[in-house]
Formats: sequence, C-alpha cells, structure tokens
Amino acid sequence: MSVTPAGDPEAADPRRWWGLVIIALAQLMVVLDSTIVNIALPSAQHDLGISDGDRQWVITAYTLAFGGLLLLGGRIADLVGRKRAFVIGLVGFAAASALGGAATGSGMLFGARALQGVFAAVLAPSALSLLTTTFTDPRERGKAFGIYGALAGSGAAIGFIVGGLLTEYLDWRWCLYVNVPIAAVAVFGALALLRDRPRHTGARLDIPGVLLGCGGLVAIVYGFSEAEPRGWADPVVLGFLAGGVALLATFVWWQTRAPKPLLPLHVIKDRNRAGCFLTMGLAVIGMFGLFLFMTYYLQVVLAYSPVQTGLAFLPLTASIITGSTQISARLINRVPPRMLMVPGMILASSGMVILTRMTVDSSYATDILPALICLGLGMGLTFMPVFSTATAGIAPQDSGVTSATLNTSQQVGGSIGTALLNTIATTSSTAYVTARLADPGDRARMAEEAVVHGYTVAIWWAAGIMLLAGLIAGLMVTTNPTNRSAPEGRTQVPGALRT
Repeated sequence: MSVTPAGDPEAADPRRWWGLVIIALAQLMVVLDSTIVNIALPSAQHDLGISDGDRQWVITAYTLAFGGLLLLGGRIADLVGRKRAFVIGLVGFAAASALGGAATGSGMLFGARALQGVFAAVLAPSALSLLTTTFTDPRERGKAFGIYGALAGSGAAIGFIVGGLLTEYLDWRWCLYVNVPIAAVAVFGALALLRDRPRHTGARLDIPGVLLGCGGLVAIVYGFSEAEPRGWADPVVLGFLAGGVALLATFVWWQTRAPKPLLPLHVIKDRNRAGCFLTMGLAVIGMFGLFLFMTYYLQVVLAYSPVQTGLAFLPLTASIITGSTQISARLINRVPPRMLMVPGMILASSGMVILTRMTVDSSYATDILPALICLGLGMGLTFMPVFSTATAGIAPQDSGVTSATLNTSQQVGGSIGTALLNTIATTSSTAYVTARLADPGDRARMAEEAVVHGYTVAIWWAAGIMLLAGLIAGLMVTTNPTNRSAPEGRTQVPGALRT
C-alpha cells in the first residue's frame, strides 16, 4: 500500500490550524469550568440558599462525573467517531451550562454541574484525539501540542480571571451562561473545519469494563472529595476509597480477558506513556491544591476583590503559555521529553518553596509573583511534552481511550490534590491554634496566622509531590526527541497508513 508522507502539503489538511483553534477553544471551556465557578460560589450559595455543608457539590458534582466517566467518553469517541463525539459533547455541555445558569434551587444547580461533567467526559478525550490524528508531522505536532498544553495548564487560572470579572460586573449565573456562545462557535467551527478518520467499525463497548472502571474512578474521586469535610478516618471515606481500589483492580483483571477491552492494557504498559500518566497526575495534585489556597489567601487574608484575585493569577497563566509555546514547543524535536519535564517539575517545585515563606503581611510583588512565574514556566515545560509523548505512536482506534486516560490522570490528580492538601492545611491550622491557646494577643490575627501556616505546610507537601513527579519523569520517560524516535522515513507517516 502506498502512502503519502504527512509532511507533504497534499496529505495535510489545509484547514488544520483553524481546526486547532476550535479544538483549543473547546478544551479551554472544559478546563476553565473546573474553576470558573469557584469565585462565583459565595454569590450562588447566597442566591439559592445552599448550606455550607452542601456548597462543595457545586464543584464536586462536576469533577465527579468528569473524572469518573472519562474512560467511557474516550471509548465512545473511538466508537462513534471523534468529530461526532466532539460535537455531541459541545452541544450537551452548552445545554447543561444553560440549565445551571437558570437554576432555581440547589438540586437543579448540582444536577446541571453533574451533566456538564458527563458531556465534558465525552468532549475532552475527543478533542485531544482529534489533535493527535490531525497533526502527525513532528514539527507541526510540537507547535500544536504546545498550544494545547498551554491551554490545558492555564485554563484553570483563566477560569479564576473570567469568574471574577463575570461575578463582579454581571452575575454569578454568567459563569455558566458564558459557555453557550463559546460552544456555539466551536460547533459551527467543528462542522466546517474538522476532518476525522473513519471510525473503527470493529470496536465494541465493553460493558463490564465500563461498570468496573467508571465505578472505581467515581468511588475514588468521591472518597477524596469527602475526605475534607468528614476526615480521612471516616468509614464513608475509607469505604469508598477501598471500594474504588477493589473495583479498579477487578477492572485491570477483566481487561486481560475482555474480547474488546475498554482500556487495552498495552496503552498503559508502555513505559513512556505510563510515566507521562503518573507525571501528569502528580503535577496536577500540587497545582490544583495551590489554586484553592491562593484563592482564599488573596480574598480572605489580603482582602482582594474577585477581579483582583483573578488578575493575580494572570502571571501564572502567561508563564504557562510561554513555557509551553515558546520553550517546550521549540525544543521538543531536539531534546528528549524528560529533559523538559524534569527541569519543569524542579522549577515548579521551586516556585512552591518560595510560596512557603508567605505570611499574613506578604507583598504580592515580592513574595507571590516570583513563585507564580516559576510555577507557570515549570508547568509549561512539563505539560506540552506530557501530552505529546503520551499520545505519540498510538493506533488510531485507541487514540480516544488513550486521550481519556491522560485526562483521567489530570482530573483524578486534581481531585486528590484538592482533598489531600486541603486536609493537611486544615489539620495544620488547627494544631497551630491549639499550641497557642494560652498566648495572649489578637485572636483574629492569630486565626489568620493559623490559616496561612496551614497553607504553607500543605504547599511544602505539594513541592515534594512535584519533585516526585520529576523523578518519575526522569526514570520512566526514556523516549528520544520526536524527530529521532523512529527510523528515518517513518516519522512522517501517520500510523493509520502504515502497512
């Protein structure tokens, strides 16, 4: 069978860069929705009469459905076609967002957020899968994944900025309504610009795998989300975590016997790909924990407004974009991926260490800004090679589920990070207050000092976790630079055309 090199202009889709804009827009919408509601949460809670105990479900309902159903969403993309799944995900996400914006009660808002998560689980892997199959030339692939990695890394920070602006100048409901016009543009763009390979007609849905895999992920994400309000020793938390691990262990066993497995184990058995999955999960644990702390630190301790809080994250966003598009994308074809990922994680960890010095009287310019820049550059250096390496060389019929696995590591890592680091911070704050109960002085200031102390202790843990991510990347991701990773003459040929 004759093939045309992917680098040949005749073989490349002339609209692929406009297609990248659409894919990136959809990915940005999905990622920023994990944080855009955070700043709006106090207003929504007041309007809808949501209790303090239930307010976490505005966030948890989304992450639970998103993280738990990603494997299913990835396989759906492989079954029905990536472009079709992409459009279905966009339309459903927009409808769920409109429903949430119009919520008249807490139950309606929680349900809409869960529905957003369901369609995000279809949308995210199909977006990354379309990117993987659209850009096969190594040089173009580096640029495309640099842009995608920048958005994946900075989307959460952008969510804080957009959420602050919409909440302060319009209404908290616009944090959900804003998705409708974005999705509408992306749908029309997808129909006009995106081109998909024929779907894998021999694929079938692995129903036992869906129940075991998705059930295990939902149980683990829920267990971690309940750890902060209930405590790690609570029977409900331990039961869900143990049940989730048991379901995932059974899922792995079943995948070795299933005729059409939901997650073909060769996807995660590859050393480089597994290293990327672990690196992503650990990196995001630290990053999402930081988002939570810095939001409260800036608003509660430093008394920033929602807009000021959002803008305070802008240097982090700019640094992630710079690290991804101007450094990683330029070097990915020249150096092994781990030579970007390891320094990236060391730099990000250094930013975390700088943040451990913050106090109730810290200055943003001298104590916070340098840390955010280091963290952003480090994340930018890491995310782009992780996305590119994890999806390189995968068979087209497995691109959706591979993309979903990478997204799963990101979402589960975020859920674990938020729960784990928040619990560490709360415990440390309580211990700080207990140790100083007998001390005379300003109780209000001591309470603020206790909160900041808890944050710094948790940030030390986050710094250590990021160093662990760098160690795993250095030991497991051993592949060569993209343009030298295969014998000459093969790197330019899409996997679907090789014989």
